[in-house]
Amino acid sequence: MNDHDATTADETDGDVPPLEPRQLEAYFVLLEAVGLLQHSVEQQLRAEGGITYVQFQLIARLYHAPGPLTMTQLADGVVYSRSGLTYQAGLLEKAGLITRGPSPDDDRATLVTLTDTGRTLFQTVLPGHVRLSRTLLFDPLTNDDVTHLGDIMTRVRDHMRAQPPRSATPRKRRSPAQP
Repeated sequence: MNDHDATTADETDGDVPPLEPRQLEAYFVLLEAVGLLQHSVEQQLRAEGGITYVQFQLIARLYHAPGPLTMTQLADGVVYSRSGLTYQAGLLEKAGLITRGPSPDDDRATLVTLTDTGRTLFQTVLPGHVRLSRTLLFDPLTNDDVTHLGDIMTRVRDHMRAQPPRSATPRKRRSPAQP
């Protein structure tokens, strides 16, 4: 049986109906397009700023924030584990791009502030990032396409964000090792 056969509507795996061929095609096209865009963006950010896309997201959120953000606020804005976010913040702090410190309002919160060096780096990599985004993503689209894409992806994102966070999902128990 080939992959296309596994997607027909009359085949199921238990109680889960398979994806229809057009759904499966859309899924793979989306993943491929996102993968190609992410790869190019990663290359541009590393070449022009020595940072990763996740680090760029954190810097961009801080750049556009009216003041310091808590680690929780940063975590809510990026799709990344808390431990991964802490690690990335540590790298950015070590590079002098951000500072972290206790919140005067909440003993449990850590405030993150973008440094002048971080602001300068963001301003340095942003033109290349915009140029690359425009060239790869927006140039082949009409204005209507951009509007529809934004509407569709907003619905998908909002639906995904309405799901319980990964941290709220019970962990699967490992089965005992087989001899």
